[in-house]
Amino acid sequence: MTRDRARHVRPILVSFSGIDGCGKSTQIEILSTRLCQTGLRVGLLAFWDDVALLKRWREFTSHSVFGSEKGIGSPDHPVNRRDKNVQSWYMTPVRWFLYFLDAMSLCNTVVKTETVEADVIIFDRYLYDELANLPLDRPLTRAYVQLLLNLVPQPDIAYWLDADPSEARKRKPEYPIEFLDNSRAAYASLSRMAGLTVAAPGSVQNVATRIMRSFLQKFPVARLSDFAIVGDIAPASDRLIEGGAW
Repeated sequence: MTRDRARHVRPILVSFSGIDGCGKSTQIEILSTRLCQTGLRVGLLAFWDDVALLKRWREFTSHSVFGSEKGIGSPDHPVNRRDKNVQSWYMTPVRWFLYFLDAMSLCNTVVKTETVEADVIIFDRYLYDELANLPLDRPLTRAYVQLLLNLVPQPDIAYWLDADPSEARKRKPEYPIEFLDNSRAAYASLSRMAGLTVAAPGSVQNVATRIMRSFLQKFPVARLSDFAIVGDIAPASDRLIEGGAW
């Protein structure tokens, strides 16, 4: 693939989603570095920092109302987060309202990427990571989710980093294992609805290689033979976030 930098070209949009501790930040860093090595200009956007609205109010509610602990969990310093895992009945309509605002903000953010001097824009999380907090087993909620999926621009490649919840919690102990199990199931459902590209669990380097090769298969900017593949990656249709996008 050649990109004429003398004229305007819409950047390739890539997003990474998955439960906390699945390795998004690591894989984003690896992919960004490899793409830069092929000569592409890469821009990074974090959903919570660059898209989500009413962040201060959401963080205040999380800490002051729900009693969420501050900070980011690590193996030697676990924290008890209380934000997106609060599943009280009244949180569903609140999330519907917030996620609609975020969806509109995302539309605006994607439009702005067309003026950025970059060949590839990578999103650390996307709207999918918010929709995974909703009760997707309910027909009305699924209709709402489908509406938002139809409204927002879809990335050229949307990766879902699947991960074993117990292993993910060891790396980033913030949420109860039951919530992570439910969240993983929600991502699986979303992957079928939105056509996410699923990166199966594996070592950091194996997952990174599969991600890079899937990118090159769609956008051939280098020889595929330069990247040895281990395992599979397939579409599901066959910055760290301290505030928590609840």
